[in-house]
Amino acid sequence: MTTETFLIIIFAAVLHASWNALVKSGSDKRLQMTAIALGHLPFAPLAIYWSPALDFDCLPNLILGAVFHFGYQYYLVESYKKGDLSQVYPIARASAPLIVTLISLLILDVNLGVSELIGIALIASGLVATSGLHNKKVPSVAVKSALITGCFIAAYSITDGYGGRIGGSPVAFYGWLAIINGFVWLAYILMVSPASIPKMFGSAKWVFLGGGFASFLAYSSIMYAFSQAPIAIVMALRETSIIFALLLGIFFLKEKVTYSKLVGTGLTLLGIVILRLQILG
Repeated sequence: MTTETFLIIIFAAVLHASWNALVKSGSDKRLQMTAIALGHLPFAPLAIYWSPALDFDCLPNLILGAVFHFGYQYYLVESYKKGDLSQVYPIARASAPLIVTLISLLILDVNLGVSELIGIALIASGLVATSGLHNKKVPSVAVKSALITGCFIAAYSITDGYGGRIGGSPVAFYGWLAIINGFVWLAYILMVSPASIPKMFGSAKWVFLGGGFASFLAYSSIMYAFSQAPIAIVMALRETSIIFALLLGIFFLKEKVTYSKLVGTGLTLLGIVILRLQILG
């Protein structure tokens, strides 16, 4: 992994934390997610136009990716309904890189060094500590939804990562995926909550514009990184978004600073340093 790729991943993590802060600030989580998902649509055609043409041998990955992204969005909303964001989000994000690492090692035959595995484990442990899972009673239904969310994150990360490589144009791959996913989510919302559509251009218009752009740019950056480095390492670094989310919570949302959050942030930063030293080495 080059320094440029490393910085792109960290940039994507900042963007990811930013659009999640927008979702957190709204009372209707499903409406916020609708604004994010449909907010991708204005930018997807531009990404496709300015990227190399996609080889549609990756079509199975596109279809699977759309299914996995919908599952991720659905269970993320359910997680937010059942548990605190500061607890649910880290559990979902921490479980994903561990799942990807296990699949990479056991199924995809990807070789990772000892230091890389230690770095990934520290980041995942730090994110769990940040959630306060060890000293707070988190509703079991919230934990279940968060872990299912993590499974979908792992699934779409592997599917999209290899889909972008097969298609020969990672950003164009995500452009097409965002269009498919946007219309799938739109069909779902029209069935369960059609009143959300006009609200998206009213109370949620800034989430639609700003959040949609931040989310699309964040994952486009990750798609590029998937083509440049092992997916497990990219995933681990990407989940450092919880650090930036913690900072946003403290300084903008005025959330309480806890010992477990500070320890978790420290473990996560240590994991980043180990991975960064491995990159430089």
